[in-house]
Amino acid sequence: MKLASTNDVKPNSMMGFTVNDQKILLANVNGKYYAIGDKCMHRGCLLSKGKLVGETVVCPCHGSIYDLKTGNFTKGPTKKGEPAYEIKVENNEIMINL
Repeated sequence: MKLASTNDVKPNSMMGFTVNDQKILLANVNGKYYAIGDKCMHRGCLLSKGKLVGETVVCPCHGSIYDLKTGNFTKGPTKKGEPAYEIKVENNEIMINL
């Protein structure tokens, strides 16, 4: 399923999307795309409003850090990771496997 265009998410930035009632964070790290759940498991804050640091995202509310490759948390008050989604880029379209 199409999630976005490569023009939508510039290098070293991220955006939040809602697809089939699921909150998805799409990040572009130096031209490589990652997608994980967009709701922090600690208090439900949107990770897309946080800070992109390399291949991690820092939750804007309490500083939990998630790995964009795996969705696993690496630090913070949360103890649960986010789902990670498979991404494929075809003809400047970013496709997600839900």
